[in-house]
Amino acid sequence: MSLARALAMWVLVAQPVSAAVELTFPGPSAETASIARDFMSYKLPVGPYADGIIQTLVAEGSGLTKAWRVEIAGGTTLLVMDSLRQQLESAGFELLYECTTDVCGGFDFRFGTRVLPEPDMHVDLGDFRYLAAQRLGGPVPEYISLFVSRGADQAFVQMILVGSETETKVEAKSGGLVSQVAPSVPTVEFGSVVETLLQTGSAVLDDLRFETGSSSLGDGKFLSLIDLAEYLKANPEIRIALVGHTDAEGSLQGNINLSRRRAQSVAERLVSEFGIPSGQVEADGVGYLAPRAPNLTEDGRTLNRRVEVIITSTQS
Repeated sequence: MSLARALAMWVLVAQPVSAAVELTFPGPSAETASIARDFMSYKLPVGPYADGIIQTLVAEGSGLTKAWRVEIAGGTTLLVMDSLRQQLESAGFELLYECTTDVCGGFDFRFGTRVLPEPDMHVDLGDFRYLAAQRLGGPVPEYISLFVSRGADQAFVQMILVGSETETKVEAKSGGLVSQVAPSVPTVEFGSVVETLLQTGSAVLDDLRFETGSSSLGDGKFLSLIDLAEYLKANPEIRIALVGHTDAEGSLQGNINLSRRRAQSVAERLVSEFGIPSGQVEADGVGYLAPRAPNLTEDGRTLNRRVEVIITSTQS
């Protein structure tokens, strides 16, 4: 069975307002989060990040937030979101806004709207899609938002549903595992950082070290940068983004600024020491918003002080 056909089996059953919604996923799925509220106020994004703001619509009522991790070998965010959009429209929802990574506003959109933290929901800053829709005609309006992203052979889906008179139940079922040949990955003679980057679209530059409060890279030859630089030189059409992260000591804005400087310092090292064109590399930071370990121990804080690399596009 083709992936597109399997995704079409995702059934969102149209029910009367406040009735259950059923999702059938195309492969093994795991619910990673489920939060129900008797009442919530949600600033539903209905436009891109622009001029420092995101256009929103205030949705109020009982709310349900859920997230899933779904095994989809070789699938894409486009196929997943297309299927979900069709299901919502069949269930009586009207599309309010839809965007892809760059159109949404990239980093600023991702961190300017409500998204569950890792590991409940993973959003690849180089590959995500967002959708907002409404369903009218019942006792109260219903609003829904979807985030879809991916990593390796998994899709990550977040749903926020607001507005039904009573708690809306969402039931998810797993369909058959999709059998599809994964996209080929070029055979390379680079190190593990590039291998991980090519397989998943992102990789942590684990040998870089940043002390708390510092944005300066230490001296020395970092193997991850040597590996990355060799790959970029051999593939000048590839563009990457460096994303800085911090531990949770200090204010959010201060840590976002610090993480941005850390990423920029790595970009500067690639340009100045390895001769990588500046147009091939961009840099930004997210502070402590995406930890990969608890900040309760020094070991955890050390792991959280990091820079990741993601592939953003190929140059035209």
